[in-house]
Amino acid sequence: MVDNIMIPYTNYPTNPTSLPQDDHNYYHEQDRIIIKEQDRLLPIANVGRIMKQILPPNAKISKEAKETMQECVSEFISFVTGEASDKCHKEKRKTVNGDDICWALESLGFDEYFETIKRYLIKYREAEGERANQNKGLGNYHEERDHEPSDGRGSDDRMVRIQGVSNTSFSFNLM
Repeated sequence: MVDNIMIPYTNYPTNPTSLPQDDHNYYHEQDRIIIKEQDRLLPIANVGRIMKQILPPNAKISKEAKETMQECVSEFISFVTGEASDKCHKEKRKTVNGDDICWALESLGFDEYFETIKRYLIKYREAEGERANQNKGLGNYHEERDHEPSDGRGSDDRMVRIQGVSNTSFSFNLM
């Protein structure tokens, strides 16, 4: 496995001089930034947990399988977000949004993912709009938290609950 990856300044970050010189996650080498492996990959525990969701309860997943999936998923995310980031850069925008990710998925030929993510994004925005309207009516800005008991997967954080869409941001069912 590669310990570090080198990328040109032009791709990351928008303003590389804003990185602190003593930042332990990045170090400079001539005109490139070196990103440590653990900062490039998704956490392996999260990858393993997602893999287990689709398998029978007694199934075992090897460390090598988790590491391979971790590499693939991280590369896929980098590929899609890189395409979306290029689009934003051409449009002189600094922030990548959900529509940019959907555009990148479609333009890269991931039509099934595009359709699913687009539907999820629409439902998410509807739910956020409803929540904002409810908060306006209450006259306060505090965030509402989901106080239901944990499902045992460490998901005590706020979850958006949308009819017809899974309650975790990592679970998508292709229809």
